[in-house]
Amino acid sequence: MTERTTEHTPEQNAEADSDENRRQVLYWRLLARLFDHEEQATLESASLAVVEDIGLPSGLLDPGTSVDSIVQRHPELASEFDGLMVPEPEPDDDGRDRAAEVRRAALVSKVLLNVFAAGSGTVTAGQLSRWQSDAGWLERALGCRPGELRGGRPGGGRAGRGAGPAGTGGRGATPDLGRLIPAIGPELGAIEADLVKRMHLREVLADPTLAAQLTPSMSLIEQLLRDKNNLSGVALANAKALIRRFVDEVAEVLRTQVAQATAGALDRSVPPKRTFRNLDLDRTIWKNLTNWSPEEERLYVDRLYYRHTARKTTPQRLIVVVDQSGSMVDSMVNCTILASIFAGLPKVDVHLIAYDTRAIDLTPWVSDPFEMLLRTNLGGGNDGPVAMAMARPKITEPRSTVMVWISDFYEFDRSQPLFEGIEAVHRSGVKFIPVGSVTSSGRQEVNPWFRERFKALGTPVVSGHIRKLVHELKTFLA
Repeated sequence: MTERTTEHTPEQNAEADSDENRRQVLYWRLLARLFDHEEQATLESASLAVVEDIGLPSGLLDPGTSVDSIVQRHPELASEFDGLMVPEPEPDDDGRDRAAEVRRAALVSKVLLNVFAAGSGTVTAGQLSRWQSDAGWLERALGCRPGELRGGRPGGGRAGRGAGPAGTGGRGATPDLGRLIPAIGPELGAIEADLVKRMHLREVLADPTLAAQLTPSMSLIEQLLRDKNNLSGVALANAKALIRRFVDEVAEVLRTQVAQATAGALDRSVPPKRTFRNLDLDRTIWKNLTNWSPEEERLYVDRLYYRHTARKTTPQRLIVVVDQSGSMVDSMVNCTILASIFAGLPKVDVHLIAYDTRAIDLTPWVSDPFEMLLRTNLGGGNDGPVAMAMARPKITEPRSTVMVWISDFYEFDRSQPLFEGIEAVHRSGVKFIPVGSVTSSGRQEVNPWFRERFKALGTPVVSGHIRKLVHELKTFLA
């Protein structure tokens, strides 16, 4: 067997070298601007020449121009940003489209610089809004939905092309997304939180025009919840409007996930509804085949058969205990909304307790997540035994009760008393579900001391992704 090789002309080799040099110029500029905000004149002029030579707008090199602005002026570029950084199988050297790699380097540099070179100093509402939009384009470039990586809205997973195995990098050596995304999500959240802190939020909220420019996100909601007691009048009204808008957006996604989760088994003891909608046509035909008349070519039906649709349900009590300390804000927001959705299900009695160094029973407002969030007091430490003392009296029938405890379980030198309480609840027959966090990105951090003991108890910590918790709850309550 002989190995077939592809010969290139000197002109083709020279063109390939030229494209490789162009790509390196763009990436060297990207690295230089990420680590030093000052322009490097040589790299800037060389990058401008590359961008213009390949027919892309020079605005790609302007940090002050948002991706939205670029796409509005050049709508044909929108599709190029989608899935831009999602790996594809890497071709052999002869199959590489080096010109396309140069174009891609220019687009990748734009979205990365706009998101990660966030500058310093005071931030305006407009600047925050532009950054959020650019971060959304980065998430789209990574194959995610806007807001998914920042923990704001629970998305449905990566879209488009799937992440390849480590080391694959078609389209120009893209890193493995399976490793990149878990790292990049917290970074985006940290940058956004810093931008919100650098913004004079109270002044922005007091101006309806500026407040209208704000896009609700988890970082913004956290800041609003922390500062709500210092707001009044127009500022407080605008803050409440932003919180309610965010709550409604997240609730819409979570309702879909609850509806799609596993349902209970069919209850065949309940007669099926005799409606046309429930008619089992295939079974009806099969059972009446003996009534077929060859002469008349007709099927005479003696009996109609209907599908069973009733599900087995029993009254259940759901007790949700949420750590509302500063590190658990996204869990607090998601769980209040999730609890309100489960409270709307038939035969489910939902109770919600939030705690830091004190505990508060939010059950009277469990059907309205907006009102629940307004009654939280974010911050402080962790005193789990206080929350357990409030939760245990709510257990009346242990075997029809599920207790979800969402926390990082970093207690103030009181690990043993909390675990003893949890162990007693579990041994009484309660279905106990410890959750490290409830976010859209699935990130979680749990005290190793607790993690090992939960595992030994037979109640391992549930993955932090909110879809996993939805599945666990729906399966138990169905």
